[in-house]
Amino acid sequence: MSQFDECAIGGYVVRTIPRDSYEAVLAAIARFPDGARIEQIEVNLSAPPHRRTLQRWLNSLITQERVRREGQGRAVKYLRGKVVSAQVNAVAKASGAAHAETLIPLSPEAKEIEQQVRQPLMLRKPVGYNRTFLDDYRPNETYYLSPSIRDELRSQGQAVSSHEPAGTYARQLANRLLIDLSWNSSRLEGNTYSLLETERLISAGEAAFGKDALEAQMILNHKEAIEFLIDSAGEIGFNRYTLLNLHALLSDNLLDDPTASGRLRTIAVGIGQTTFLPLEGPQRIEECFAQVLDTAAAIRDPFEQAFFAMVHLPYLQPFEDVNKRVSRLAANIPLIQRNLCPLSFVDVSQSTYISAMLGIYEINRVELLRDVFVWAYKRSCARYSAVRQSLGDPDPFRLQHRQHIIQTVATVVRDKLSKPQAIRHIHRFAQEQIEAPDRERFIEVVENQLLSLHEGNIARYRLRPSEFHAWRALWK
Repeated sequence: MSQFDECAIGGYVVRTIPRDSYEAVLAAIARFPDGARIEQIEVNLSAPPHRRTLQRWLNSLITQERVRREGQGRAVKYLRGKVVSAQVNAVAKASGAAHAETLIPLSPEAKEIEQQVRQPLMLRKPVGYNRTFLDDYRPNETYYLSPSIRDELRSQGQAVSSHEPAGTYARQLANRLLIDLSWNSSRLEGNTYSLLETERLISAGEAAFGKDALEAQMILNHKEAIEFLIDSAGEIGFNRYTLLNLHALLSDNLLDDPTASGRLRTIAVGIGQTTFLPLEGPQRIEECFAQVLDTAAAIRDPFEQAFFAMVHLPYLQPFEDVNKRVSRLAANIPLIQRNLCPLSFVDVSQSTYISAMLGIYEINRVELLRDVFVWAYKRSCARYSAVRQSLGDPDPFRLQHRQHIIQTVATVVRDKLSKPQAIRHIHRFAQEQIEAPDRERFIEVVENQLLSLHEGNIARYRLRPSEFHAWRALWK
């Protein structure tokens, strides 16, 4: 839903759906029966786009099964997809929709929305941004989630004492959450990495063979953004600092204009598969963005707050791209802060999620997205309850000194300290930063962490594989 071409209209650079461009790409590929390299495709286009844009178009065509990718690394070639009859396609789509409904029980209102937004585009009315949809929401008076839903989610999501420091629960699940949320949020954008490939990328820094580099970048960006939310749990909120930095982390190296990362958009944008036309005009976008943040910040209930973010951030489209990703991670802000189970979108159907967003865009109805949100949260609660039981209760000492432990281990590795140098550094740090009763235990814990360090657990210390291997060679 985020693949576009650009043209100038009324002084704006407008991104439009590149149907003609797709056909040109397909025609270029067809000239190479044995498969075309991306360089060959570029040469055969009359107006080749930026390489990154062309890669996005190809990924979109692969998702539509109009193109297939073969080979690995530099040997990757693109071929025309197999011809499938429209009747077979219709049956497959109907089957997929039925499967999604089986997975996520939908209310009659949600089914009505789904049926409406799945009509052909020509039968759906073009609409613009409706400021009244935002203006009519009154924090703590208006509710998208009923009291019974909020109470049910709270009973399932409460895992640790509310008196624990913000982010305690998320830190306990950090390794699992990084993989689950990075994978599921990326999957909802059409990323083709498997769960195991995602785990390998995050744990060991190894990209999957034959996959587009943009897909690896998307997943790694999610990892960085989730770590930002967990590490800054006591400081984040629905404010410009949090949301702009969240966008900057999620969009890093993915936008055609790198300067647009972490900034509100100043251009008009279009969205594929919908008749919705987002708000235009930098001043109006700025005003509505501030209103969305102020409204979200004023909501007291964490689940209503999370859901409000999932509705109004993508509806406004405050950024040039990556808006839905920002909304999914922003929905976790109140959950992480209040030590509630995080939301990782486990098993959420991409087609149902897209339909739910179209319901927001085109008819300003939240029931379908509400059903997806509630179901997904219950799935996350069940998953992380089992994970937490397998982990056992966390060591309270390590929890209390977590940041100092991470800082000390990371310094030893990044500075390539030998064992004697590391011992001196750890003792000096303990003397300066740790209270006397805890110093001996702190030194013991840090030394054990260094001895057990390997490429599969370095992410918790924000270390890159290259840093680890350079240090390890000297440490041995």
